[in-house]
Amino acid sequence: MLTVAILAGGLATRLRPMTETVPKSLLEVNGEPFAVHQLRLLRANGIRRVVICIGHLGALVQRAIGDGGALGLEVDYSIDGPVLLGTAGAIKNALPKLGETFFVMYGDSYLPCDYAAISRNFESAGVLGMMTVFRNEGKWDTSNVEFAAGKIVAYSKTNCNPRMRYIDYGLGVFRAEAFDILPVGEASDLAELYMDLLQRRQLAAYEVTERFYEIGSPEGLRETAEFLAAQRVNQT
Repeated sequence: MLTVAILAGGLATRLRPMTETVPKSLLEVNGEPFAVHQLRLLRANGIRRVVICIGHLGALVQRAIGDGGALGLEVDYSIDGPVLLGTAGAIKNALPKLGETFFVMYGDSYLPCDYAAISRNFESAGVLGMMTVFRNEGKWDTSNVEFAAGKIVAYSKTNCNPRMRYIDYGLGVFRAEAFDILPVGEASDLAELYMDLLQRRQLAAYEVTERFYEIGSPEGLRETAEFLAAQRVNQT
C-alpha cells in the first residue's frame, strides 16, 4: 500500500485557545489524541507507512506518536522549518521520504473510505494526481467541485458556482512529478496544484459515498467524537 503524507503543520487558528499549546492533531477525542484515531484507521485500511508533515508545535506530535510502532505503523516526520510552507510546499519538502506515488491527507481529517480501491483507480488513470470527491450539496462545508460523468469539470475554493454539488473529500493521490512545478522552500497551496493539474488534464477523480469527518472547528470536533463513539459501540 502507498505511503500516506499527513499535513499537520498548520496553526489551527479556528480552534484557539485550545491549539495555542496543543497541536490540532493531538486534541483529545474520546480520551485519545485525534492522531491516534486517524492512524488506527489508516492501519486498518492496510497502510503501513506514514510521513507526518509538521511545523507549529511539531515536536509535541513527534513525542506523542514516536515511530508509530505502538500502532503497527512506521511513522516518519518532515519538518517545515522556520517558515511555514503551506500544504503543497510541505509535501514538496517531504518528497524524499514519500516515494514515487503517495496519498496526501490533512491532519484534522478522519476519512472512512476504501484506500486500496482509490490506489488501484489512480494507477489505472495514468495521470499525475487524483482528487477524491463527495456529493456534499453544501451540507458539511462549502461545495467546491463540479463533478459529472466521473470527471471533475471545475474546482475552486474561492470561485464557486451553483453546479458545484461535490466537495474535495480530503484524500489525494499524487505522483512526485506533480510537484516539479513548485519552487523549493517557498509556500504553496495544494488547492492551486489541483487546479493546475485539472487545467493540464492530469487530475482524475474518485467518488466516495461515505461522508468525511474533521476536527477543524468546534462543531467538527463534536461530530467526530460522536461518530467515533458510535463506531466503538458497534464494534463491541
